[in-house]
Amino acid sequence: MSFAPQIKVPATYMRGGTSKGVFFRLQDLPEACQVPGEARDNLLLRVIGSPDPYQKQTDGMGGATSSTSKTVILAEATQPDHDVDYLFGQVSIDKPFVDWSGNCGNLTAAVGAFAINGGFVAKDRVPDNGICTVRIWQANIRKTIVAHVPITDGEVQETGDFELDGVTFPAAEVQIEFMDPADGEGAMFPTGNLVDDLEVPGVGTLKATMINAGIPTIFVNADAIGYKGSELQDDINSDPKALEMFETIRAHGAVKMGLISDVSEAAGRQHTPKVAFVAEPQDYTASSGKAIAVNDIDVLVRAMSMGKLHHAMMGTAAVAIATASAIPGTLVNLAAGGGERNQVTFGHPSGTLRVGAEAKEVAGQWTATKAIMSRSARILMEGWVRIPGDVL
Repeated sequence: MSFAPQIKVPATYMRGGTSKGVFFRLQDLPEACQVPGEARDNLLLRVIGSPDPYQKQTDGMGGATSSTSKTVILAEATQPDHDVDYLFGQVSIDKPFVDWSGNCGNLTAAVGAFAINGGFVAKDRVPDNGICTVRIWQANIRKTIVAHVPITDGEVQETGDFELDGVTFPAAEVQIEFMDPADGEGAMFPTGNLVDDLEVPGVGTLKATMINAGIPTIFVNADAIGYKGSELQDDINSDPKALEMFETIRAHGAVKMGLISDVSEAAGRQHTPKVAFVAEPQDYTASSGKAIAVNDIDVLVRAMSMGKLHHAMMGTAAVAIATASAIPGTLVNLAAGGGERNQVTFGHPSGTLRVGAEAKEVAGQWTATKAIMSRSARILMEGWVRIPGDVL
């Protein structure tokens, strides 16, 4: 029996924010993978090392968490006044599918640098020293994102003193602006309400803020589901009943948001919506051992990603938090003390993060003009990834 040899594909392994993933230029992919479909999905699954029943992704580039099982494809801009198209694929760890339903806000911080290095940004727009503004078209959700990437001596600056909780080492700061961040084409609040009564079998009727901003997100109060809001990963991820409860909340919230028509469809849409729980500020110790004081934060937030509690906070969920906090009456806003605000500092399992948003009410409908956060990014490895040739 003969076996197909491995093929190699140009790729770059990058950290962006508190995530990392494998980055590709569309034109570097095998021809069959340059269009959406089974061939592309099979390639990305094999690159990451999925599906893996052991949930370790030992035979691939993935890190066996939702934050490290990610892929990015960049292509020539299809929209006027943009530099690059950014397509994000969230790879399931133990199941054979790639979820294309949402964005990764953390990896957006790396998209700007990759776009510059990959030749997508015109050379006359890259200063010798200063900030390069990269105009990104987020193809999954069809939204504009602007990355402000520091440049030194004509090259992307990656090292610096900007510290980001959830990332061990400091790096250069990259400011990200999510323009008109309401996800997709629908209303920011798909039910028309800032707070809904969400009926969840086996859990009860929960107050919930369901918002499309950054990524579709369902916010509930921590105390309504038996938590304080200061939990760390092991408090949730070691409890199968808790994970089942969150998935049930997610499935029923997805139906109410109009993202799926039946709860049975939630299993095939793991990336969205997200579920998060909020609480008023309190002292706690982050996973790094760092003491977070009640006066350091405005609100506590914990969020689920791909069925597990995230070790920090997804960038897109941070956009949802910023937007919801800016709108008086949402559960996030109320937990943060209520009233009008254009920025919020929230506590997550790894520490704190400050995010800002601008929101306004027009003809009875809330809209957001943009959300802003700072992240960092760094190339970890570049060259080629190799996969068995029979994958395609």
